[in-house]
Amino acid sequence: MTSTPHTSSSPSPSASPVVAGLLLAAGGGRRLGGRPKALLEHRGRLLADHAVTTLREGGCGPVHVVLGAAADEVRARAGLSGCTVSVNPEWTEGMGSSLRTGLAALTGTDVDAVVVLLVDQPGIGAEAVARVRAAYRSRTSLAAASYGGERGHPVLFGAALWADISAGAVGDQGARTYLRAHREAITLVECSDVAQAYDIDTAEDLAHLE
Repeated sequence: MTSTPHTSSSPSPSASPVVAGLLLAAGGGRRLGGRPKALLEHRGRLLADHAVTTLREGGCGPVHVVLGAAADEVRARAGLSGCTVSVNPEWTEGMGSSLRTGLAALTGTDVDAVVVLLVDQPGIGAEAVARVRAAYRSRTSLAAASYGGERGHPVLFGAALWADISAGAVGDQGARTYLRAHREAITLVECSDVAQAYDIDTAEDLAHLE
């Protein structure tokens, strides 16, 4: 389901910030034998469903979802009602293209910041999202969950940063190039007590799914 973005100007300083959730769910699972990650199941639900719920329960809204591999099947099977869905036609180029697609869909709306979550990290729940979301201070905010001091997901990007982040989002790098160049500006939010930052990338990783 798609919705029409708002085009209002930035909210007044007294207004609550609008922090969207952005789920990157386009991967084709190449190292999983071509099984799209969004369609993997965990605790009786698709990973796409799990991640959308995580963003919502973590206080993010609106929720935007970027699909790619098996996009029609994901739309049909996943609970994406109320989400804005974008399909990345260049999803095979890697996560960078999906991040660009998602940020482009949000640009020009009244969203002040976005919390980015990856579909293949079901060990990250709503509490970690809520902690990172709470690190928002302004449209130049830059924050990330950390695990034992190591930066991970989710990450928060203030709207003033999106153009520069998109410019460096190529291949599978996503925002890593930007984050490395601006490491001193990142607010790290420790989440190792409430989340596990494993990825579902290989057949061995499927053991994490229940």
